[in-house]
Amino acid sequence: MTATTDTPRLPFARPNVLEIAPLYDVLRRQGPVVRVTTPVGDPAWLVTGFDQVRTVLSDPRFGRSHPAPEEASSLSDAAILSRPQGDHDTEHAEHARMRKMLVPSFSANRMRRLAGHVQELADGCFDAMDRAHAENPGEPVDLHEVLSFPLPVLVICELLGVPYEDRDKFRVLSDRMGRTDIGSGADAALDEFAEYMGGLAAAKRRNPAQDVVSDMVRAQAGDPSFSDDDLARLAAGLLFAGHETTSNRIDLGVLFLLTDLARRDALVADPEGRVHGVVEEILRMSAPGGLGILRYAHDDVDLGGVAIARGDAMVLSLGAANRDESVFPDAATFDPDRKPNGHVAFAYGGWFCIGASLARTELRVVFGSLFRRFPGLRLAVGVDELEVRVNRVTGGVDRVPVLW
Repeated sequence: MTATTDTPRLPFARPNVLEIAPLYDVLRRQGPVVRVTTPVGDPAWLVTGFDQVRTVLSDPRFGRSHPAPEEASSLSDAAILSRPQGDHDTEHAEHARMRKMLVPSFSANRMRRLAGHVQELADGCFDAMDRAHAENPGEPVDLHEVLSFPLPVLVICELLGVPYEDRDKFRVLSDRMGRTDIGSGADAALDEFAEYMGGLAAAKRRNPAQDVVSDMVRAQAGDPSFSDDDLARLAAGLLFAGHETTSNRIDLGVLFLLTDLARRDALVADPEGRVHGVVEEILRMSAPGGLGILRYAHDDVDLGGVAIARGDAMVLSLGAANRDESVFPDAATFDPDRKPNGHVAFAYGGWFCIGASLARTELRVVFGSLFRRFPGLRLAVGVDELEVRVNRVTGGVDRVPVLW
């Protein structure tokens, strides 16, 4: 497959961070799988159909690895989610092995037990909101800085066993490794991040604790093939994903609820009864980034009536799939009462996000208590004034100014 000059090029223009690009609907009408060009100029197939996205995520004929990595299309210059990963011959077995090792650390039962402590951490962030408001009465408070970023960092640091006082270090590294506009600087940041996590793992070997990095160290002792570099990079990926994606969902969830105050007021009136549906609809509709999940065909495959050749790149747009009208009627409408709501915000099948229970726990705590604490919360600017971070692979916004 080769890119052509008339092939749409990612990322597509979008009205604001709460809406996906209108071009996704246009392309889906052409078919659920269409040719596009990646931001770096490589050819790829864009998958926007819900059923086709789930097929790619559950069919072993697709994966993150490539039979000839040096020839593979890239999605961007970011150090993550942008190019082939893993060994083509062993990828699926290795992925299953890593999931088996990590599942106990991220089990739903463990997350439920953690919920009370997440509430304590959230209450601390709400206190910080109050202090920021008291220090500058009448001025907007940046909810991103006092809640959306620090809360997921606090939670993932505690779960992994990472010192919270190191947050500024890995915040900078996370930002750099997800950048699409700094060339080799993104890869250098990932290497530095892995080196940091490797040092932490070494400390856990000397003094293990009840945390995920210690769990990984213990697993490594029984599996010599799980190298120090494997552990360090896996831990770095968990730390990145564990705060970056949840932070974005808190930001966008607040924006969804404050751009229509009737949504906010309905949640204020019945937080316990409505929070589950609100969180699931936030997950379905949130599309912080403008790219997608990268996969490669391991064999010649027919997908959605399109012949995909071995080695072809697939860009799975979860945001577009979650607004597929054939699955979600009135898909562009925020509807917390939507049932069923089997979205693919956490991917699907063997690639279903291992941290889904953790993210749901955090989001239910935040949206079950934020408006109870601040029932008059409102945006200080219009959502169209918030700039989408197009130079980050995870997208999102840098600020969410609020008043109450």
